[in-house]
Amino acid sequence: MGTTVQIVGETLCEALDLRAGSRVLDVAAGNGNATLAAARRWCDVTSTDYVAALLESGRMRAQAEGHTIRFQEADAENLPFADASFDAVLSTFGVMFTPDQDKAARELARVCKPGGRIGLANWTPESFIGQVFKTIGKYIPPAPGVKSPAQWGTKARLDELFGATARQIRTASREFTFRYRSPAHWIEVFRTYYGPMNKTYGALDAEKQAAFTGDLLALLERGNRSGDATMVVPSEYLEVVIDRK
Repeated sequence: MGTTVQIVGETLCEALDLRAGSRVLDVAAGNGNATLAAARRWCDVTSTDYVAALLESGRMRAQAEGHTIRFQEADAENLPFADASFDAVLSTFGVMFTPDQDKAARELARVCKPGGRIGLANWTPESFIGQVFKTIGKYIPPAPGVKSPAQWGTKARLDELFGATARQIRTASREFTFRYRSPAHWIEVFRTYYGPMNKTYGALDAEKQAAFTGDLLALLERGNRSGDATMVVPSEYLEVVIDRK
C-alpha cells in the first residue's frame, strides 16, 4: 500500500524543507514512503512502526536504493526516544490511526526539538477515504471513546492536538489520486492489504460482506472520473507543517 502513495511522502518532505543531515523520525511509517523520501534528501532517518513485517519491507526498499536507515519497532503512543531527539518528525496516513489521538500528538511534539517541524499527511473527513471510513462505520461501529481518524484532517482538531506545543500550524489541501485497473480491483487490493478494510470484511458474515461491497462500489462510482473501465478516484488530504515552539 505504501508504495502507491510514495508521491505524498515526497511532497511532504518538500513542504518541510528538509535539509541534508537533519535528524528525521518517521512515525507509523508502514513500508517507508516518507522514510525513503527523507533519505533521498540525505537526512539521518529513523523509521518506526509497530508492525515488524512492514519495517522489513521498508528495510528491503532502503537496501535496494543504497540508503542507510534505522528501522525500529515502536508504538506511536509511547515512542522510545528522548525528548527533543529529532529535527523533524513525519507521518503519512499513519499516526492518524492511533486510538489515543492526544497521547500520540504529545509524543510527536515531545521527541521533536524546539524550533523543529512536524509534518503530517492526513485524510480529510470529506475525502474519498473519509467516506470509506464512514461506510465502514455503518457496519463496524467504532470502539467507545475512539475518535475518527479523519479528525486529524481538520484544522480544528489539529489546533486541539498541537496548539499548546506549536508556534505555527500550516495546512494545505492536497489531492492524491487512486489509479487502479477497475473499482473491483481497488476493493480486492484494499480488502487484502488495507487494515481497516481487511478487519471489516473479516468481522462480517457473507451477506453483510456483499452489502458492504455494494456500498463501496456505489461510492467508487460517484467518485470515479476515468470515463472508461479503469478507476481514477481523487481523495483529498491535509498536508500539515507544524513549527514546534
